[in-house]
Amino acid sequence: MIFPIFIACSLLIAYSHASVVDFCVADFSVPDGPEGYACKKPAAVTVNDFVSSGLGAPGNTTNLIKAAVTPAFAAQFPGVNGLGISIARLDLAPDGVIPFHTHPGASEVLVVVEGTICAGFVSSANTVYLKTLYTGDVMVFPQGLLHFQVNGGDDQAVAYVSFSSSSPGLQILDFALFANDLPSQLLEAVTFLDDYQVKKLKKVLGGTG
Repeated sequence: MIFPIFIACSLLIAYSHASVVDFCVADFSVPDGPEGYACKKPAAVTVNDFVSSGLGAPGNTTNLIKAAVTPAFAAQFPGVNGLGISIARLDLAPDGVIPFHTHPGASEVLVVVEGTICAGFVSSANTVYLKTLYTGDVMVFPQGLLHFQVNGGDDQAVAYVSFSSSSPGLQILDFALFANDLPSQLLEAVTFLDDYQVKKLKKVLGGTG
């Protein structure tokens, strides 16, 4: 009998705490922590904290992956801090690719607004879920799973992606493996690649060791 009462009280306390404030606009004057940014004082909050105009312009795709991600996370869009949501714009030039990556802190929903995108993710059971998406198509990528997007056509592709966190986090697999100073000998052991392949990838991605 005590346990159900404890659960009920915990839920009531959580609900009460959640309803104390309407929002928690990020205060960039202090560093962020594990729980996100501290709240700006209500008197300092303006409507501009809840508006972002950064996603209207194409990102710069003249880079190695021929792609650009323009984020509107808590660090760029203070109004989403603490709300459990955020958004970004994805631009893919022809042959552009967002390599295998993961968002440790959020699930992702992608909607294609221009062009064609081949997208997919791999489950923890190593099952591949792959689909070619066209304008208006939507795909979801569960939290923490490796996923990717590739321009599937001959023209520019554009998508908007939303996340279930104001700071979803990002780790790109290729960069995690080869854009660091982990000794090549260790990388060869854990990736089953030979010395030439490891050093080639380290050179391309800026790694050392």
